[in-house]
This record gives sequence, structure tokens and C-alpha cells, in this order.
Amino acid sequence: MTATVAEAGVAGARRVSVPRGYRFELVKLVSQWRIRLLVLACWIAPALFVAGVSQQSTLPSDTLFGRWMHATGWAGPLVMLGFAGTWALPLLTSIVAGDVFASEDRLGTWRHLLVAVRSPRRIFVAKALASLTVILLLVAGLACSSATGGLVSVGDQPLVGLDGHLLTPGDAAGRVLLAWVCTLAPTLALAAIGLLGSVALGRSPMGLLLPPLVALTMQIAQMLPLPVAVRLALPGYAFISWNGLFTSPAQLGPLLIAIAVSLVWAVLATALAYLLFLRRDFTNLAYDGSGRRAVAVGLLPLVGLFAATVAVVGVATPSMGSGIEQDKVQRSLATAFAHLYRMQTQQLHRPAVTEAQLRVTAACNKGDSQVAPEGAGNDWRCVVTWHLPGVAAAGTAIYQLDIGSDGRYVADGDGPKEVNGYFLVRIPIGDAPNPLWQFDGNVELLDTTLKG
Repeated sequence: MTATVAEAGVAGARRVSVPRGYRFELVKLVSQWRIRLLVLACWIAPALFVAGVSQQSTLPSDTLFGRWMHATGWAGPLVMLGFAGTWALPLLTSIVAGDVFASEDRLGTWRHLLVAVRSPRRIFVAKALASLTVILLLVAGLACSSATGGLVSVGDQPLVGLDGHLLTPGDAAGRVLLAWVCTLAPTLALAAIGLLGSVALGRSPMGLLLPPLVALTMQIAQMLPLPVAVRLALPGYAFISWNGLFTSPAQLGPLLIAIAVSLVWAVLATALAYLLFLRRDFTNLAYDGSGRRAVAVGLLPLVGLFAATVAVVGVATPSMGSGIEQDKVQRSLATAFAHLYRMQTQQLHRPAVTEAQLRVTAACNKGDSQVAPEGAGNDWRCVVTWHLPGVAAAGTAIYQLDIGSDGRYVADGDGPKEVNGYFLVRIPIGDAPNPLWQFDGNVELLDTTLKG
């Protein structure tokens, strides 16, 4: 009898394994009503949103790929991806990762958890893995739901890329999936920052607000006229650089750099959160953050990482300017116009023509040639010239370009009306605006970009 009691005491004193701790933490997270509500919303709301918008007469043309939501179901998940990178994912990481440690401080349950698990290291790993699992579930819901809503409401049609070329439904599906997968890297970085804030700031609400505040700061930085190296050194740039997947050839350089930077931020922020967690005082029920230690161990290393990344990217690539230069703008516009002209030709049932026969060129200036032709702005003006087989005179069309600091631009046709004015053309799924009227494009910011 005594031996049995002793054996039971030894068994009860054994440390809980990481898998058991992970399952326990995952059940704790999923049992919270706000987490259940988020999961339900992420798996249902995007489908309803995409399906509803796709049936409207007015589309969100100011959003990337928004103007194509009537034409293909693959535009919907990309519109949702742009929204998710700006708003949804920072908030989701805040609610999940930003509260996973702070909730124990508010409830005062650290001593009970330590008695049960008997290892702060295992507690940290279990909580981090559980929060990561929930975040991945939420991201998967956003992607799958928005794609389902688009395909059901519009159909599996080809997608127009950012250089005007048509992506087959299969190719579009692969690139949409890859774009969502690529945004997992900055999402992990924000989640790691949430873990760091939750550990360092305790029950303070600032720990919960840290991921969205960091994301908002990075968004503001991306709108400023900063050098390309500074943009790439911010983990949030991966929420933008997936655009390069939708050109031919794909602009992989900025995307790969942004993913690498995001993963480094995720690893460092998680490691800092781990160190702070192991050093905290679990016996103090009034513990409310690490104070100066949070700044020294948490903030300063991330600032140092940012400075080091700027230096490395600046040295590795000639990217200390804006990256938006006259020759790049002209080349991008000419390529997009050539692809879209062929599309228009097919839609109007005219004789087919190839890009080589068109020999499209573009001449662009900025500010009516009063300023240097470089940098972002809505004062770019371009004249596109092309040739038709058997026609001696060259055709010309004028475009006004609004180029963002991230290289994305909107080309607005300014005549002649029969070429790039507004009129409807007949396509298999109904009437659609002239593809040469307004279209999106992307300027490759890096001079030396990996092609693929």
C-alpha cells in the first residue's frame, strides 16, 4: 500500500511533456469564446464578402486586383489578402499571441501552472506552439473561404497579371496559394512580437496592442519616400512583395528578401521572449512586466537587427534610392500595354497580333518634365507607341500614372478614346470595361532581382 502511494507520488511529480502541455494550451485557447468567434468569422465571412462584392456593379478598383473581381474568382482571395495584410492579420496575432502569456498574469494562475508542468521552458514552448496553431488555422480560413467565395460566385476563369499577361486558372490558383503562404512569414514575425509583448509587459494592455501598433508603424513607413533597403528591412514588406508573383517573369528578389527578413525577426523576437520569460519572477502576484529589462533585452536587439538588415540589403543590392526610375516605368508600362492590347484585340474580334509585331515603347516624364523622372507620385505622364503589321503609321496613346512608393501603379487612359477610353467589350461571362482603359502595374524596385 505504501509503495503504491509512493509510486503515485513519483508519477504525479513527473514533468508534463511538451505534447501534453501543447494539447492543454491549445484546448485553453480554443475554449475561449473570442477565439471560437474568430475561427468562425475567418472561415465564413471572407466567402460572403467576396461573393457579395463580386455581384456588385461597383468594384473596389483602388484595391489591387479589385477591378478583376467580375472577371475571375481568383481576384477575390487576392483582394482579401491585401486587406488581411493591412488589418486582419495584425489584429489576429494581437488577440492570440499577444494575450497568451498576459492572460495568466491577469488570472494569477502562474503558480498553479508551474506546479502542474514543473518547467518554465516547456510552458513557453507549449504556449508558443498553441498560439501558432490557432494563427495558422485563422490564416487558412481567410485563404480558403475567400477563394471559395470567388470561385462559387464568379468561376474558375483566367486572371490578368500585373504586367497584363493572362494566367491560366491552374497557374492563377498556384500563385494565389503561394502568395498566401508567403504572407505567413510576416505573420510569424508579428506573432513573435506579440509573444514578446505578452511576456515583457505582463497584464498591461500595451502587450496586446503591440502587434497592430508595429504593423501600423510599418505601413506608415512604406508610404514614406524611404530607400528600398529600409523598406526591405521591415518584416511588413512581405505583405506587399507578393505582388511580384503576378508578373512574368516573377519578381522574386524583393519577395525572397522580405521573407528572409521576416523569419529572422520572428526567430529573434521569439528568442527574446523566451529569455525574458525564464528570468521573470513567478512568485510575485503583482508582477506587471519587466520594465527596464524589457527595453534592454526586448527592444534594443530588434532595433539593432533593423539597422543591420538595412546595412546588409544596402550593400548587397544597389537599393539606397526609391527604386522607381524612368526606364523601369517605361519598360513596365510598355510590357503591360502590349499584353493588354492583344487581349483587347481578341475581345474585339480583330486580327491577332503578337507582342513582337507590336514593338511597343513608352516615353514617360514626371511633373511635365519639371522634376526628375524618378520616385513615387501621381504626376507621371506617358505616351505609348506601337505598330500594327501592314500599317505605316504608328499608334499612340496617353496614360496618366499614379505610382505608389511600393512600385505599384495605376495607369489611367487619357486618349484616344477608341484605344484607351471607357467602353464595354464583350467577354464570355458578360460585358467588361475596355482592358486598356485602366489597369494596375508593378515597377521592379531592385535593379538586380532574381528571376523565376
